[in-house]
Amino acid sequence: MKKVILLFTTLLFVLFSAQKQGKDYSNILKSKNIYEINAFLRDAHPDDPRRSVLKPRVMDFMKDYIKNAPPGDKKVREMQDNLARLKRGPSTKVSFEEMNAMIKQKQILKYQKQLQVGQSAIAYTPSSAQNVYVTSSSASAKNTKVIADTEASEFNMLMGENPTEHKNKTVKILNSLFDNDPNSKECIVMIENKSDCNIIVRIEGIGITKYRLPVPAHGDNSIVVEKGDYLFTSIVCGSQYASQKTIQKPLMVALGSSSK
Repeated sequence: MKKVILLFTTLLFVLFSAQKQGKDYSNILKSKNIYEINAFLRDAHPDDPRRSVLKPRVMDFMKDYIKNAPPGDKKVREMQDNLARLKRGPSTKVSFEEMNAMIKQKQILKYQKQLQVGQSAIAYTPSSAQNVYVTSSSASAKNTKVIADTEASEFNMLMGENPTEHKNKTVKILNSLFDNDPNSKECIVMIENKSDCNIIVRIEGIGITKYRLPVPAHGDNSIVVEKGDYLFTSIVCGSQYASQKTIQKPLMVALGSSSK
């Protein structure tokens, strides 16, 4: 028994030491590194007294960076966003609610643009290719796999909706994005396709409740569904995807990864 306790204590000590070594903020008050101080503010206890010194310091560093940055510096936007977050809260950490709000705003702008310019905003050219080419990491021709795309025709059909259908769908999605009523019977689901292949996401609920959502490679698409329990399935570059999800509020699902 003593040996077990000793072993357990030793493991705890090793884990604690490893964590401490990975994030050592003992000299953080001497730091002039924006990213290091940001990391401290995200990780430190809310009552850590060093916060009162480091938060205004890093904000001054960010202001100086923005002021002296050369034209076209892409980091300026990042500094501006982080500075705004520090003015609102204790750190630059993005909360789950903020992330959802950003995704929601992005979708609202996307669908508002589609309504303004019409069907041409999502002009889709049907693909004649019936195969998806997936190359292994060796980049050797003999290791290249050719996977038959059995859903190409169905994908093209689903993407080729007429202008009236597209407008009605867009209006419905926008209404759902603006709707904050918790008693609403419907909500929006957004699928992000990070893969190199076009996919169809099938969303099956109880009884005859079924939805099909085509999502282009490296693109996204949204659909409004009734709240409830659903089975999500898809074929992503030849690989089967399946997941059970309960939808009671807006949901975003990311599938696949690019080979590039």
